[in-house]
Amino acid sequence: MNESLGSLPVKEIPGGVEFAVLVSAGSSRSAVRGPHGTELKLSVRAAPEQGKANAEVIVVLAAFLGLPRKQVRVVAGANSRHKRIQAYGIGAQALQAKLQALGT
Repeated sequence: MNESLGSLPVKEIPGGVEFAVLVSAGSSRSAVRGPHGTELKLSVRAAPEQGKANAEVIVVLAAFLGLPRKQVRVVAGANSRHKRIQAYGIGAQALQAKLQALGT
């Protein structure tokens, strides 16, 4: 089942959700910025080298979603700013509530 959180498409998967993120690496601070087109925009302080930015993406998203890091995975786009994320232990409605709390 696919649901749309505003313009952020979220795919329900067994035990969780899958969605797209747009990452700005090397930023002054790490944060979830909110929906940006069809992706969730993130900024991370880590440089995009040797998997450092991907590791920080997982940490930032896990904290935002209230999940353990092991329940958040980058499943596509490891070498790109555009990534596909799978998060287990959260549903589309809970993700939507967290995005609305950002003021989006």
